[in-house]
Amino acid sequence: MYSLKRNVHYWCQDTISGNLTGKGINIAILDTGIAPHPDLKDHMIAWKDMVHNREKPYDDNGHGTHVSGILSGDGRSSRKTISGIAPESGIMAVKVLNSKGDGRIAHVIGGIQYILRERNRYRIRIVNISIGTAPHPGNADEAELVSWVERLWDAGLVVVTAAGNLGPDTCSITLPGISRKVITVGSCLGQSFSNEVPQQALLYSGCGPTEECVKKPDITAPGNGIYSCNYRYPVYSRMPYLKKSGTSMATPVVSGSVALLLEKYPDMKNTEVKLRLWDSCDDLGLPENRQGHGQINITKLLT
Repeated sequence: MYSLKRNVHYWCQDTISGNLTGKGINIAILDTGIAPHPDLKDHMIAWKDMVHNREKPYDDNGHGTHVSGILSGDGRSSRKTISGIAPESGIMAVKVLNSKGDGRIAHVIGGIQYILRERNRYRIRIVNISIGTAPHPGNADEAELVSWVERLWDAGLVVVTAAGNLGPDTCSITLPGISRKVITVGSCLGQSFSNEVPQQALLYSGCGPTEECVKKPDITAPGNGIYSCNYRYPVYSRMPYLKKSGTSMATPVVSGSVALLLEKYPDMKNTEVKLRLWDSCDDLGLPENRQGHGQINITKLLT
């Protein structure tokens, strides 16, 4: 995670001094669940299983654990070398996908309803949605899902979603990232591509505009070759971390950055967060439908 943090300018005065770690900021994660990884077990504040209704946290796929580590992992299994963006933030893990990473819209909506019911009890400020599916215009179930995601935003939560990995064609942003309200995150390599041919990491990232001509993604973050928590460790694997790529990995980089921002400015509204993210990005020299407003820069975001 060292190169990831370097690329997004993580080390500013607030993070070097330890003033900002995401402490007191709780994030709901809609995903495949969360494993009791040593780097995460002290950060779990709530759990809900919409798939099998099990009472204890688990992850039978690994995607959700990896996403959670990028966001909130405290790095204890690597002497802090591989740690999350907001290593003291809290996690409400909501399992909506099965062991294959597939899911039903009804389960996702049920997870959203759970977050809305419990957001005040657990002081949830951010919702991370590193999942998505190709939209089908006119599909009533998909329209309902977007409507429920927007209810999260209307309730005052900062909703951060993945742009999906169906790029680079236009109109390839996945659901629910097509919503005009939420913050949709694409993947990049963390360097400028001006005067260069875009490299492979950008070619899978979903591109806008949406079918309704909404400019997407909003911003980008590094999502290629990111090391984070291995859901099989320590019982079934000796490797505490593994590498994954995709906009799913870029999304918690932004969610974690927002946690730092809300720790510093706790009264900031979600619309203010969105505008500040836009204004603090680094231009990658790419079309808007690939990079949005550019790549996240945490130093600019916090100062």
